[in-house]
Amino acid sequence: MQTKSDVIVVGAGIVGNATAYYLAKKGLRVTVLEASDFIGNGGSSRNGGGVRQSGRNPKELPLMVWGVKNIWPFLSEELGVDTEYMQGGNLRLGKTAEHIAILQRLADGAKKCGVDVKMIDAAQVKEINPYISDEVIGASWCPTDGHANPLITTLGYYKEARKLGVDFITGAPVTRIRTMGGHVAGVESCEQFFDAPFVVVAAGYESNAILKTVGISIPMKKIALSCLVTEAEPQMFRQMLGTAMADFYGHQTKHGSFVMGGTDGFDEFHSRVDDSYPLVGSSMVSATCRGILNYFPILRDAKIVRAWGGYGDFCLDGVATVSKCDEVPGLYIECGFTGHGFGIGPAAAYNIAQLIAEGSCNADISSLHYNRFRPSK
Repeated sequence: MQTKSDVIVVGAGIVGNATAYYLAKKGLRVTVLEASDFIGNGGSSRNGGGVRQSGRNPKELPLMVWGVKNIWPFLSEELGVDTEYMQGGNLRLGKTAEHIAILQRLADGAKKCGVDVKMIDAAQVKEINPYISDEVIGASWCPTDGHANPLITTLGYYKEARKLGVDFITGAPVTRIRTMGGHVAGVESCEQFFDAPFVVVAAGYESNAILKTVGISIPMKKIALSCLVTEAEPQMFRQMLGTAMADFYGHQTKHGSFVMGGTDGFDEFHSRVDDSYPLVGSSMVSATCRGILNYFPILRDAKIVRAWGGYGDFCLDGVATVSKCDEVPGLYIECGFTGHGFGIGPAAAYNIAQLIAEGSCNADISSLHYNRFRPSK
């Protein structure tokens, strides 16, 4: 176990693992500290697998568009595993005029950022996916969106980072960031010091407790998320599906199973098994099923084989924080991904690694800076 590194990454989800991997590719010595006993124990292994540009806040789009063009098409080859990435497009569905207005606003914002997204009517929806409910009157359509397997991708980054010499230490919660002369000097974990001139905090909601040790706070809250998986069904469609009201989302895997997520409206109040993930109760599963059947009635007889729950680090403005910390040189932040960090995570990781190693990065991440939360007065 090395206690001296060039960079310490806090958190072993997809963002932390990918950041460590890209840093190691640039020749830096990296240590990853993970509070739990498992790699990818947070939302990285418990999400719907969306890799989408549509439906995002425009602030995230420069980074997400860059990732879709430069990372996702080549990731399976790079990591040596089948990430199951499928660029089959994204239908975000609407049933009412209010829904269409929401989708139109999101589509207009995306188009201004160069995303290939357009509004389509009910007939065009049926041409793309004939299994959608007849109640759907329109949708936004982004042909360059897609989906992938979260667990395989997260562990793929972990395995390749290990091959490059990254040291992963689990069961090692970070209690504070250490500084010397105002600059990052490392972290403390389990009453042990880990020294490094650079620290990347990518620990989801738990990032805040760590950042507060140097006076930084990101306005976030924990929200429970759940997904269910069906038995394998005949192949029906390739698209990622979502709705204007975000009451259901999901896709069909290459193996035939459907991975679908939804909400019962009590996301902030669910019981916890422990601090890592919530108890998936019957209300969450049944509410998700009702949401699915409202848009995809052909699945009414599909059998559910399992369900899982996880927590998302939801930010005040619904936008991720991906930036360096000006007040504490050497500190970098990647958190607040608001339930859609899987798709954008690799791009965030690549650009933060590039920023640390080279002083600049390819994508424009200026709108994701943490200083947007400074008080107005």
